[in-house]
Amino acid sequence: MYFIGNFQYLTNQQQGSEVERRHGFFSMMVQAASSQVALEKFRQRLDLFRQSSSLFEGQCTIYISQLLEFDQVPTQEAVMLNYRSYVGDPLLPHISCVVPTEQSNACTIHEWAKGHPRTEGHEDALFLQFS
Repeated sequence: MYFIGNFQYLTNQQQGSEVERRHGFFSMMVQAASSQVALEKFRQRLDLFRQSSSLFEGQCTIYISQLLEFDQVPTQEAVMLNYRSYVGDPLLPHISCVVPTEQSNACTIHEWAKGHPRTEGHEDALFLQFS
């Protein structure tokens, strides 16, 4: 199976300067026998990123928003993934559609509340934390 994990992260890089504060989104993809194996491979790769790059400097918290599972890669037509629509200030809520199609967009509302990302009013799951 093919797995795509969609993540959000927060870092405390603002200790040096408020303009250094970082938060954002990223996706990871892997082929694995199960979702548990895929999640472990994501964790291992994130540990390597932490050790070998500046992507997740400082205290960093990573949340998993979605885990998508595919039994094959599309070959006949492209599939849209992770459509996002923002209005105004980037801190405001945004709408996200993971795999929208012409028949259904299945969009969800994402926002920040009390320093944690929320999807459809529920806190996203903590995935990994670096100190």
